[in-house]
Amino acid sequence: MPSSASLLAFLAMIDNVLERLTTLFTEGGAHFRVIHHPSAGQSSQSVAEIRGTELGQGAKALCCTVKGNGVKKHVLGVLPADMQADLSKLAAAVGGRRASLASPDEVMDLTGCIFGAVPPVSFHPDLELICDPTLFTRYSELAFNAGSRDVSIIISTDDFKRIVAPKVAAFLRDAASAPAEKQNQ
Repeated sequence: MPSSASLLAFLAMIDNVLERLTTLFTEGGAHFRVIHHPSAGQSSQSVAEIRGTELGQGAKALCCTVKGNGVKKHVLGVLPADMQADLSKLAAAVGGRRASLASPDEVMDLTGCIFGAVPPVSFHPDLELICDPTLFTRYSELAFNAGSRDVSIIISTDDFKRIVAPKVAAFLRDAASAPAEKQNQ
């Protein structure tokens, strides 16, 4: 596999988000598959049913703006699709005081995607990726939209974590409600 810096430089030249993702995962030796399906809009439950996965396998990506304590940055917070984020915890994870969802224009500028199509991977140098640890403990595979609402990737959870190497910080609204066991899916 090429060095991280050279792979990231190469990926930056690819305009298509799906192609960036598949190149990243292929170069990283990941076990994954691409699924083309009808668009289910922004409903995580509908997308899970179409994919044939559990709702909790979905990796929900929230593009946020964090401010306060001298911090002003964009963060891509990723959590299980059946959970809710506590944006103040997400802000604290990067030293800020408050976070809000980015505008549709900011989301497009930072990810190249519309709402509901953002994958849990950042290819933008000004978009920090943070995953809640619960994402990695419940299922052996993760599922997410791959740049559009009609294409998904299902990938080994371990491969995703190894290749993407996100910052990990707890930011669930109610972490006590998250099941702790890993299921084989």
